[in-house]
Amino acid sequence: MAGPGEGYRLYRELAGWWPLISPPREYINDAAVIDREFATVTPPARTLLDLGSGGGHVARHLATGRSTTLVDISADMLAVSRQLNPDCAHVLGDMRTIRLGRLFDAVLVHDAVDYVTSQDDLALVIGTAAAHCRPGGIAVFAPDHTAETFRSGTGAGGGHDGTGRQASFTECTTDPDPTDDWILAEYEFTLREADGTARVVSEAHRLGSFSRATWLRLLAAAGFTAESRPLTGHGRSPRVLFIGRAPV
Repeated sequence: MAGPGEGYRLYRELAGWWPLISPPREYINDAAVIDREFATVTPPARTLLDLGSGGGHVARHLATGRSTTLVDISADMLAVSRQLNPDCAHVLGDMRTIRLGRLFDAVLVHDAVDYVTSQDDLALVIGTAAAHCRPGGIAVFAPDHTAETFRSGTGAGGGHDGTGRQASFTECTTDPDPTDDWILAEYEFTLREADGTARVVSEAHRLGSFSRATWLRLLAAAGFTAESRPLTGHGRSPRVLFIGRAPV
């Protein structure tokens, strides 16, 4: 059983380009919103589990003052994250099935949850969050898309580093079948080395787009008290933040 997002080149041989394709600064707003949710936990959220942590760009803004464990299915992305978050624990694993045998004050599943495209797998991810959330703790999920908010469209971004490398991307998102729970994101990455040589890589990603009702139902089924609220940030379309509060 392949893990969410496991087979895509972006998270394997192109992983080293991730900090340029999607720079850490672009996650400041999301992290601030999530941090405010963590602040509602009593006692304070001092331990954090980040499921599907990718290159660690969200954790970079949340880990200060917290004992943080990052889990991802891509060893290449974890290697990128270790450079950015050397004080965090990094664990290779599938967010649907991993069990660490300990509880955390807060659990985060950021946009890696987009790679979950079936309700059964979404229930597994939520179940993993519930299995690691201490009584009275909080789980926060930040998908890019929900069925109600999705609109077909295009986007672009990128960045550069001090060595002269540059990366940019374009994105086109469509919904081939509005009756199912997934959409299609087609990417074109332009990757330019410091010596000026460049290559273009195209890749299509299948992403989840579940209804708000599905999210709330599955959170409740896992034992959480479920909430949702708007989330906007760094030029993205309006999104929805889903919050699960574990019973005391």
